[in-house]
Amino acid sequence: MMLRPPPSEAYRLLAEERGSGGIAGVAVIGVLCALLLAMAPIGGALSARQQLQGAADAAALAAADTASGRVAGSPCAAAASLAEALGASLATCAVDPRGVATVGVATTVLGIGIGASARAGPPGIT
Repeated sequence: MMLRPPPSEAYRLLAEERGSGGIAGVAVIGVLCALLLAMAPIGGALSARQQLQGAADAAALAAADTASGRVAGSPCAAAASLAEALGASLATCAVDPRGVATVGVATTVLGIGIGASARAGPPGIT
């Protein structure tokens, strides 16, 4: 026949919390890892957006330089060539009679299309 410990002893054994800090620590580390994995794609998308804005700026400058006559060729062709070299595609391109170029570029990040636009031209006009 097995004897049970007195109620006060059983209560003491169940109420003891030795080792629970380790379990809580593992849980906190697990939550932090899950948050890190959830935020990584967002950081990548923000970085890609900044790179795309840089491509739009460079393409607008290329179009404006070509429109001003500093570089030979077609302004929109120059913008398209530079945008492709930077990993984007030229979505829109317009040059007004004053030589101000407005371009839009686009790309896909994580299956989602993103775009950016920029303007460039002679000093004092843009």
